[in-house]
Amino acid sequence: MRHTVYILQCADGTLYTGCTNNLEKRLRAHNSGKAGAKYTKGRRPVKLIYKEVYNTLATGRKREAEIKRLTRPEKMSFLFK
Repeated sequence: MRHTVYILQCADGTLYTGCTNNLEKRLRAHNSGKAGAKYTKGRRPVKLIYKEVYNTLATGRKREAEIKRLTRPEKMSFLFK
């Protein structure tokens, strides 16, 4: 099963990074009623600004952790590659 590491931009301009095996379903959850991450609930709507696909959950989670340690400017630089 493939896993996607993604970065969302929230309505307040902040960034959220996550990992999922069903990106479309997860995006709907982030933007809907009670579902989604606690962080994004008060920052809707969110939009997908970046994604990477990995073959295993372990690899995806490792990359998610790496991205979360980056600064905002470093994360934004992904948009221009």
